[in-house]
Amino acid sequence: MSDIIEGLLNALGLLFSFNTKIYGIMFLSLFVSGLATLIASAVAIPIGASIALKHFRGKEFIKTITYTLMGLPPVVAGLVVYLTLSRSGPLGVLGILYTPSAMIIAQILLALPIIVGVTISAVSSVPREVRDTALSLGATNWQSTLTILKEARIGLITAIITGFGACISEVGAVMLVGGNIDGYTRVLTTAIILETNIGDFGFAMALGIILLLLAFIVNVPLVRLQRRRGIIEKERQ
Repeated sequence: MSDIIEGLLNALGLLFSFNTKIYGIMFLSLFVSGLATLIASAVAIPIGASIALKHFRGKEFIKTITYTLMGLPPVVAGLVVYLTLSRSGPLGVLGILYTPSAMIIAQILLALPIIVGVTISAVSSVPREVRDTALSLGATNWQSTLTILKEARIGLITAIITGFGACISEVGAVMLVGGNIDGYTRVLTTAIILETNIGDFGFAMALGIILLLLAFIVNVPLVRLQRRRGIIEKERQ
């Protein structure tokens, strides 16, 4: 118990002293995970919405594959990216293995099926009457689609936040393709493992506190939106 208290006190001291190493790791984590989430969202949300709104042969099979990939083990995703970017791999000529770029690619691979899957569920939950009403009022197919996406906005935000959470909390994939290089590819999760292994619990706990704070901060807008929507629905009733 004394080790935990001592580690927590050391962690708070490091945080409030604005330790450059800690905040350097934090900003790299935000950059890698944030960019990966943005790219994945830009690709995944249109795909998920299209799957949910269109009727085609094999739709249920594609949804099943998507939901299966939502549970893709991070180490497997990292292995795929590693083999692709290694010297003997098809994209080895790019020379980006053990760089932040490789870490971003690995996290995109992880976030894509998650965001697609949550988007499918969010858009599918919008009542069909919303689209029918929009079309009856003279809206085009594109305008009616935008109306549906607006109704599903909380679900879409949930998809993005869930994807970001999967990225920033990931360990195995970024360790494989990034190498955990100090000052270059070391992010919050990999640094926590390293510092714990060498017995620097204060530093590890400081990084853990930052990770928890980031998770809290990104979830605040979602909670506020849900609360606001709940109030609006009560007023309508």
